[in-house]
Amino acid sequence: MAVKNAMTGEFLHSAYGGESMAHMRYLIWGDMAAKEGFPKIAILFEAISYAERVHATNHFREIDGGTEAATVAAGGAFGAGKTVENLDGAIMGEEHEIAQMYPVYLHTAEFQNEKGAQRSFRYALEAEKIHAKLFHEAQDGAKKGRDMDLQAVFICPVCGHTVLDEAPEFCPVCGTKKEMYKKF
Repeated sequence: MAVKNAMTGEFLHSAYGGESMAHMRYLIWGDMAAKEGFPKIAILFEAISYAERVHATNHFREIDGGTEAATVAAGGAFGAGKTVENLDGAIMGEEHEIAQMYPVYLHTAEFQNEKGAQRSFRYALEAEKIHAKLFHEAQDGAKKGRDMDLQAVFICPVCGHTVLDEAPEFCPVCGTKKEMYKKF
C-alpha cells in the first residue's frame, strides 16, 4: 500500500467504493433523464459521472493496489426513480461527502501525514461542493418540468473540478490547463 496508516487506507478504500458507485449511478440516471426529456440534466449527470471516476481513480492510485484484505462497501442512494427523485439521491450523496465523509477522511490523512491521500480527498471534496450546487439547480428546474440552461460541462481530468459553459484558464483546485478539461 502506498499509505502507511491503516485508517487512511480504509478511508481510501471506502472513498474508492463510493465514487465508483456514484460514477455508475450517475451514468444510469443520466440515461433516464434523457428519456424523460431532460437532455441537459442528462449531460450534467454524464459529466459529473466522469468527475466521480476521476476521484475513484485518484483514490485507487493512492491505495496502490493494496486490496488483498479490503472490503469495499459504500453507502449511497441505490435504485432509480424519476429524474427529480434521482437528483434528490445525488444531492444527498454529495452533501454527505461534503459535510461528513471527506472532512473526516481529510483530517485523518492530515493527522497521519499521508500527503497523497490528503490531495486525493481534497480534490474530491472541492468538486463535490460544486456537484451538490449543480444538482440543486437541476432539481429546482426539473420540479417545474424545465431542463437546465447550459451549453456544456467541463471537468478537470486531474481533480474533477466541474464548471459550466467555459473552462477556466487554469483549474483553481489543481492548476491543470484549460486545454486539458474534458467537455461534455
